Amino acid sequence: MFMQVVFCLPIKVYYSFSNIIYFFLAKVLHYRKNEVLCNLSRSFPEKKYWEINQLADTFYRHLSWVFAETFWFASSRNKPQKLHDSRLCELTNVELLNHAYESSPSVLILMSHFGNWELIGGMYQYLYGDAKIEKLDPHDVCVVYLKLRSPFWEEVMKRGRLAQCPDTEGYIESSNVLRYALSHKDQKKVYVFPTDQYPYGRAKYVELDSFLNQKTKTMLGAAQLANKLSYSVLYMSIDRQEKGHYKMSFTQICEDASKLSPEEIMRQYYALLEQDIINNPTNYLWSHKRWK
Repeated sequence: MFMQVVFCLPIKVYYSFSNIIYFFLAKVLHYRKNEVLCNLSRSFPEKKYWEINQLADTFYRHLSWVFAETFWFASSRNKPQKLHDSRLCELTNVELLNHAYESSPSVLILMSHFGNWELIGGMYQYLYGDAKIEKLDPHDVCVVYLKLRSPFWEEVMKRGRLAQCPDTEGYIESSNVLRYALSHKDQKKVYVFPTDQYPYGRAKYVELDSFLNQKTKTMLGAAQLANKLSYSVLYMSIDRQEKGHYKMSFTQICEDASKLSPEEIMRQYYALLEQDIINNPTNYLWSHKRWK
């Protein structure tokens, strides 16, 4: 009952609540503040102490908006016109996705915790003017995820990531994605991989010489899948332009991943992500444990 009431509220009300979220995160709880300051100072060693603190404060404001938008977005499942009319996000170069889908067995989209990563489920509603996603059915978009411990947050995230799909087949736990891809290799799919977390469990990884001035370990699972099955690989950016508006765009990493090593695919991915972060540093999720 509580969730039904919350999901009926307009996005402006959610942004009002974000002020409260920001206050508690930044001023009361000091949510992972040591982690945030450490990540920022190591990533931008040229910045002064007051600049790092300013970046941290703006990051908390950004994070509060992400929380607000994610709750609102979860209420928009099966309400495509609501998503479209909000103009919360705009997909700017869908022609790259169309080309990759037509010319490849399947497509791998690598993305990060940049902008609001929870908006990926509304991709079909972010098209304006004459732009359109050709031939790709929403049911063929598969979002890969790591299951959360909290059932409440798991439900909120699932509602958003599956905003286009009435079923759960396209929501694949990371440990099952290889099995799923092999069993569907005769069907064209688009696999969306959020992939900037520290390697977990026994996942295979490679260490990059430098990502934001630090040696960085990255998981290879997504790139290995694309390499094995000759997928096209795209980088997705969801960049906040201003409060209440993002631009989603693609950059091609390769047309045929079998011609690159998984390590090279990930190096190109992190080079693109690094440039996005440098251009808009408070848009990244600095509170997570990217480096250990």
